[in-house]
Amino acid sequence: MDLGLQQKVVMVTGSSSGIGRATALAFGREGARVVVTYRSQHAQAEETASRVLEVGGEALVVPYDLASEETITQAVDTVVQRWGSIDVLVNNAVQWGALEDMGKRFEDVPAQNWKPTLELSLMGVYSTLQRVVPLMRTRGWGRIVNVSSNVAEDGIPGAGAYAAAKAGLHGLTRVLARELGSAGILANVVMPGFTLTERNRDQFPAQMQAAVAQQNPTGRLTTPEDVAALIVFLCSAANGHVNGEAIRCTGGA
Repeated sequence: MDLGLQQKVVMVTGSSSGIGRATALAFGREGARVVVTYRSQHAQAEETASRVLEVGGEALVVPYDLASEETITQAVDTVVQRWGSIDVLVNNAVQWGALEDMGKRFEDVPAQNWKPTLELSLMGVYSTLQRVVPLMRTRGWGRIVNVSSNVAEDGIPGAGAYAAAKAGLHGLTRVLARELGSAGILANVVMPGFTLTERNRDQFPAQMQAAVAQQNPTGRLTTPEDVAALIVFLCSAANGHVNGEAIRCTGGA
């Protein structure tokens, strides 16, 4: 199936590793021009770009920080100068909540632990969309995927800020779908479950990972490649009418 992504300009935020990297590579395999963004992991972003080239795509590495409107503007301007526009935006970059809050009682989590996650994971995405949506309107075609999490629906004790920020993306996406659909722009949410990224593999005990996999109907954990495949479909010409949806990628968990 031709997904119509050849030469499309695709910006994947937070693509130096994990789901972002897998998504960048998946677009590269479709012959897309992939914008690889990073905040601090420049070497890893360059590695992602090299691998995009190896699988048949084009790549451009740009710095990008959810906390800095200046870097967001500069990133978009750099892409436009290089390739003229942005056809696809995958908002994958995130401000994680404090791991030490996991398992705490709600009232024991201080407000200062909420604010960075809420402000960056929502306002950073807003700032990016503000700069990219006009480019898509001009072309009369675009695809947006906001990467959320099953935690937005299922909840985890101590993850209030993260869950609230991700749930906020759902409401934002519904608004985008209604406002932009007539302009040929489709916006959706993808909700991964616990995903076997490098970060999760290192941070969580192997015994816990095995227990989560055992509870999953598929008998395994979600991989970054699983999530990337769904994102690529939603952002392709093959998707002509899926708009404003929040789609889980959890293996049925």
